[in-house]
Amino acid sequence: MTRKSIAAAIAALSLGATISTSALAQDKTLTIAITNTINTFDPHMTASVGTDLSLLSHIYPSLVLRSPDMKIAPALATEWTSVDDLTWRIKLRSDATFNDGEKIDAEVVKWNFDRVRDPAVNARIKAWFTLISDVKVISPTEIEIKTSSPYPAMIGQLSMFFLLPPKWAANHKPATETASGGAYVISSVKPGESITLDANPQYWGAKPDFSKVVVRIIPDAASRVAALLAGEVDFINSIPTTEITRIKTSGSAQAGAVPSTRTAFIKFNTLKPPLDNKLLRQALNYAVDKEGIVKAIFNDQAEIAKCQVTSKSYFGFNADLKPYAYDPEKAAELLKKAGGAPAEPIEIEVPTGIYLNGEEVVQAVASQLEEIGVKTKIVEMQFSAYMDKYLKTKDLGRMSLLSQAWPTIDADGLLTLFAPGNMYAYWENADFGKALADGRSTMDVAKRQAAYKKATEVMCDEAPALFLYTQPATYGLSKRITWAARGDDWVRAFDMKPAAN
Repeated sequence: MTRKSIAAAIAALSLGATISTSALAQDKTLTIAITNTINTFDPHMTASVGTDLSLLSHIYPSLVLRSPDMKIAPALATEWTSVDDLTWRIKLRSDATFNDGEKIDAEVVKWNFDRVRDPAVNARIKAWFTLISDVKVISPTEIEIKTSSPYPAMIGQLSMFFLLPPKWAANHKPATETASGGAYVISSVKPGESITLDANPQYWGAKPDFSKVVVRIIPDAASRVAALLAGEVDFINSIPTTEITRIKTSGSAQAGAVPSTRTAFIKFNTLKPPLDNKLLRQALNYAVDKEGIVKAIFNDQAEIAKCQVTSKSYFGFNADLKPYAYDPEKAAELLKKAGGAPAEPIEIEVPTGIYLNGEEVVQAVASQLEEIGVKTKIVEMQFSAYMDKYLKTKDLGRMSLLSQAWPTIDADGLLTLFAPGNMYAYWENADFGKALADGRSTMDVAKRQAAYKKATEVMCDEAPALFLYTQPATYGLSKRITWAARGDDWVRAFDMKPAAN
């Protein structure tokens, strides 16, 4: 399949439009509040879309973007072609440069792929591109990507892949220093408080709508709402559903919710007892009243997960699966078959300030597990500390609150986080792994759907997680801006516009 862009499309989808030089300075400053601190400035060392990658999308270019209508749009790439099941050809713009003058050409793209795939680098996003076997430079404006098996979701995956300047990276530390090849440059950083970006005067694309963007870090939801109502920020997200009406009736701001691509669950570390016991994992799923949580905590604006981590917006969603019913008696029966309740409390780790109503959800889950005799201990920690345990030390607690999404909106990406050998998985199941491999072995849509149907059936039965709900994407806006609400996690200035006077 080939998708081509034309000059008008590139202009319409570029990062913002030119604004009048007579606009007031205040009108050209956008203030965004995010939920958590930035963990790294290296785009190859993070998969956190709502914080790290959203910020980095302002300063580093990508081949494609996922636009607010959830479709893939051209960025550096102007055309992409699936030559055969194992070969992609991508054509590039010829006029893009980094701020140090280095051209953003096919050699730069290849270098970035090679860096991510280099075992010595140990990039956090290396799992995204394990199927890539080779990247060849065809010309300064064209690359060829070879894969070891079909990779139908690859172009969507590239919307999360940002390019560093190779010459700059050779003498700098991308984790703590920044360059630019995007619409903005980072002008100041106040760790844990804010990051300020200024429009990049050397940017090769269209001039952005806002000359300055201030990204404030406000982990507490109530504080984010207060900042919006006080006129201190223009955009907030991940706010309690109970606050939407209050914001809308305040007369000073807007608010709303749309279905998200993110599913919340209690992740089980099946590599540690007693969560290596399938019967115990199933018992815990029956013990929790998901419907009650959705009603009481989310005002019915969340959807109960259908015994899977994909939601209905994903390719590969299994519409035939049903949620584990709330059945304390069944839970007690399975718990007895599993050998009884563990003698010691099981920890539930909770990253604070990152997941919508996360702390309240865990309190409800813990209370209901206690009702069947399973003692728990809630352990709260900063998101950065949680991610270190999750991925760096590989010592995740036996239970933890986690919410995951995948910007390809394809089961191939999201389910791979549970694949055997994946650093995110904490679960090893050969049948699940085989089904995923089958889904990746073909570009045939029907065969892929059948493979993911099998994978989700295995996952539902084996229960490597306590499946909870698909959370709503909640947001608030000042009346100074407009924004097309989207269900994924991207928070980007170039998706926002000054409101018409």
